[in-house]
Amino acid sequence: MAQNNNIDMCSGSLPRKMLLFALPLILSSVLQLLFNAADLIVVGRCVGDGALAAVGSTGALINLLTNLFIGLSVGANVLVARFIGARQDRDVEETVHTALLTSVISGILLAAVGVTFARPLLTLMDTPADVIDGASLYMRIYFLGMPIMMVYNFGSAILRAIGDTRGPLCYLAIAGCVNVGMNLIFVLAFGMGVEGVAYATVLSQLISAVLVLRNLSRQNNACRFCFSKLRIHAKKLAAIARIGLPAGLQGCIFSISNVLIQSSINSFGKLAVSGNSAGVNIEGFIYVSMNAWHHTTLSFVGQNYGAGKYDRIRKSLRWGLLFVFLFGAGLDGIALLFKPQLIGIYTKDADAIAYGCARIGVICLLYFTCGIMDVIVGALRGLGFSLLPTLMSLLGVCGFRITWIYTYFRTHRSLKVLYASYPISWCITILLHGMVYLAWRNKNRERFRVQD
Repeated sequence: MAQNNNIDMCSGSLPRKMLLFALPLILSSVLQLLFNAADLIVVGRCVGDGALAAVGSTGALINLLTNLFIGLSVGANVLVARFIGARQDRDVEETVHTALLTSVISGILLAAVGVTFARPLLTLMDTPADVIDGASLYMRIYFLGMPIMMVYNFGSAILRAIGDTRGPLCYLAIAGCVNVGMNLIFVLAFGMGVEGVAYATVLSQLISAVLVLRNLSRQNNACRFCFSKLRIHAKKLAAIARIGLPAGLQGCIFSISNVLIQSSINSFGKLAVSGNSAGVNIEGFIYVSMNAWHHTTLSFVGQNYGAGKYDRIRKSLRWGLLFVFLFGAGLDGIALLFKPQLIGIYTKDADAIAYGCARIGVICLLYFTCGIMDVIVGALRGLGFSLLPTLMSLLGVCGFRITWIYTYFRTHRSLKVLYASYPISWCITILLHGMVYLAWRNKNRERFRVQD
């Protein structure tokens, strides 16, 4: 019997249940970003724009290194959701324990790579000389905590698969308060700089990981975690990898183009990096609100596909697209209206504020299209597509942005031209993913007709 936090995705009102699933997920992600923003605000206002640039300049590189393994957590989410929908308890149990052990191994590998190659990779990105020392120090400390962070990511993915998004919300609230408190203690009381906010982040992630494992160990269903059952089941790992590795590669593809864009931004100097870092953090609040609908659509499509309920698959996608548009367009409007005030929270420098406003002014005009793209990808992942969405993203996002940087941006060198590559690439990729989904719909037309 499932706990009260778990949502039955295969029956009942779809919009109501999708909202119940997504809203705690949005709040969880917003809380996580608030605590990440606290890192930037504390160092930006208490240490200076150099420290703000040091912390902010690492984001694209961190995502590049971690997205491949975070993609595996998507594979675990899809597989657990599908087995739950099909009521295959033994398969659920084996997948859960395979995924959690994989998370630890992944975290150890990432820690070794991040600590060893932080500075060389930042150097390749043309990180400014007055920023690189702080940025490399922040990255090394951050990656030491990677095993903990991977356990949290995989554990949260499993909880989402069984319909529990409220638990992780509570855990992030607790961990985030610790993060903010530690930021203030390490930076203000102990006089630390970027290393202080890095240590605070790792400590808060440890708390959230422990709480997620505690939740899983108290489940009274097939997802219950038991330390003695931790082992790699080869068939389950292969299935997770089949779905998750392409998802991870897609994230890496996005990150490669973002690293190139960050390298281009670095060439405009410290204040441009500082303002851009603040703008990226503000956009993050919009992104996670939209990305929650990606995870919601993925989980609902995955469970209903496992249960063979094709009509609910179609309706899950429709509601996901409607909700992501409403949330994305509304938050875009707020960011555009209040961009100077929002950037001013992070930095007091007028030039840095101007750089941040320039980014938001371009990105947030059509940022909701990024959410639409992600919701379609979520539906495709829930249906078991793994390679095709990756190939479409390779073409529409990475391919276009890299081409844009080395052609149009090279001859029209400005930040606004650079930022324009984002919305254009989202619109192109929506069309490509939409064609894949419609092809699947046409192939399975008879199954929809039977249920209609």
